[in-house]
Amino acid sequence: MMMMMMRCVVVVAAALLVVVMVMVVEVGPMAEAVECVPAELSPCLAAINSNTKPSGACCQKLRQQKSCLCGYLKNPVLKPYITAPGARTVLSSCGLPYPSC
Repeated sequence: MMMMMMRCVVVVAAALLVVVMVMVVEVGPMAEAVECVPAELSPCLAAINSNTKPSGACCQKLRQQKSCLCGYLKNPVLKPYITAPGARTVLSSCGLPYPSC
């Protein structure tokens, strides 16, 4: 009886292992989490404040932190930078939509 229970446990464990392996193969590697660091958007400040064309570095950082923009809008310290008239121009120049949160 004990031997039968051990076989069942081994079979269940093996089945779980197969399921996990299939899930890993199907899902693939997990996407890296975006780190929201407003200071990394400093290359955009000049373009936002002076309505000039954003640099490539600015656009790259905006693309990396696109998912952070709604959080920045909720922060009273950062909101003025996101709602500034130049911010819409910068986002558009970088090919990004203005966040709709």
